[in-house]
Amino acid sequence: MSAFKTEKAVFVGVVLEKGGEAKVQEYLEELKFLAETAGAIGDKFFTQRLDRPDKATYIGTGKLEEIKTYCEENEIQYVIFDDELTGTQQRNIEKQINCSDVIDRTSLILEIFAQRAKTSYAKMQVELANYQYMLPRLAGMWTHLERQRGGMGTRGGMGETQIEIDRRIVKQKISKLKEDLRKVDRQMATQRSNRGSLVRLALVGYTNVGKSTLMNLLAKSDVFAENKLFATLDTTVRKVVIENVPFLLSDTVGFIRKLPTQLVEAFKSTLDEVREADILLHVVDISHPGFEEQMEVVEKTLRDIGAGDKPQFVIFNKVDAYSYEPYDEFSLTPKQPVNLTLEELKNSWIAAEKTPCIFISALNKIGIEKLRNDIYKMVAEIHAGRYPFNNFLW
Repeated sequence: MSAFKTEKAVFVGVVLEKGGEAKVQEYLEELKFLAETAGAIGDKFFTQRLDRPDKATYIGTGKLEEIKTYCEENEIQYVIFDDELTGTQQRNIEKQINCSDVIDRTSLILEIFAQRAKTSYAKMQVELANYQYMLPRLAGMWTHLERQRGGMGTRGGMGETQIEIDRRIVKQKISKLKEDLRKVDRQMATQRSNRGSLVRLALVGYTNVGKSTLMNLLAKSDVFAENKLFATLDTTVRKVVIENVPFLLSDTVGFIRKLPTQLVEAFKSTLDEVREADILLHVVDISHPGFEEQMEVVEKTLRDIGAGDKPQFVIFNKVDAYSYEPYDEFSLTPKQPVNLTLEELKNSWIAAEKTPCIFISALNKIGIEKLRNDIYKMVAEIHAGRYPFNNFLW
C-alpha cells in the first residue's frame, strides 16, 4: 500500500453486540482520525449489525453493494474496515468494490508508521511488520511484489510456483530484518547499561494523549509533538534534574486499540525502556469520552510486553478540555462518566483505586509544579534506597 494522497475515504464497522452502535461509532471516529493522519479525507461511515463477520466478505453482500454504489457516485478512493481482514475477505471485497482501494485497520496503521518512521531503526521495524502482515496475503498482492522485485511478468501468468517463490523471498527478508534489528538491539542494550543506575521513568499511554508535550515540559527539550496519532515512534530519552535529583525520562510510541500484533512484536525492543523503567508515568487524556477504555488498552499492552507489574503514577491530562453532560434525573439509565463533573469524577472510581495520580494540563501548564514535586518525591525515595550513603551530593 502506497502513501495516501488527498483522497476521500469511507469507513466500515460491524456491530456485534446489542446496544453496541455507539461504541462502533466511536471506533469509526478513531479510524477516521487514523485515515486523516495518513492524509486521506474522511467522508462517511457504514455499519451493519451481524452475529459474526462473514467469512468470505466480512459484511453482507447487500451492504457491499450499497458501499460500491456510494463510492461510484461520490468518487471515493479508499474503503477502510475497522478490523483486520483475511486475505480471502480482502480479495472478495475488492472484486465487488472494484472502484476503490480496500484497506483494513492494520494496513492503515502500518501505513502511518511507515510515514512517521524517521530513523533507520524505526524504518526497519516498520518494514518487518509490513512483511509479516504481507506474508499470508501474497496471493492477492502481485502488483506490490512486482515493484519490490523490479518486475516479475504479468499477473495472469503467475501460478502456485510463483507464489511459493514470493513466500520464500518475503521470509528471507523477514529473517534478514530480524537479524539486523538484533544487532541494533544489542547496541541499544549496551547504551542502556552505560547509563549506570540512574532512576528511570517512562511515559506511557494511548496515542495522542500529550506524552510528548509533557516530555518537553519536564525535560525542557524539543521532542516533536502534534495533534496527530503516532507523532512519536522512536524512543526519546532525556536526563532530567528536579531540585538536586537526576533521573532519566523516556517517551516512546503510543498505544492504540487493536494495535497490530506485527507492530507489537516488531517494536518490543523499542519498548525495553518501558520494561526497564522504575516507574511508569501513565498519561491519560481525561477529556476523551472513551478514556477509561483507552486506559484498559494501555494496561493490556503493558501486560503483553511484560511491564504490567511496574509501579504506575497516573497523569490525567487535558483537564482544560474536559466537559460533561448534566445528568437527566428522569433518565432510566445510570450515570455515565460523561455525566460527571471533573470533581465528581475525581471522587469516583479514580479515588477508590488508590493509585497515585494527578490532574493537569500539559498544554496550559496547569498542575505542572505539583507534578514536578510529586515526581521529585518518588525519584528521591528510590534514589535514597539505591544510594543510601551518597544522597544528593552532586
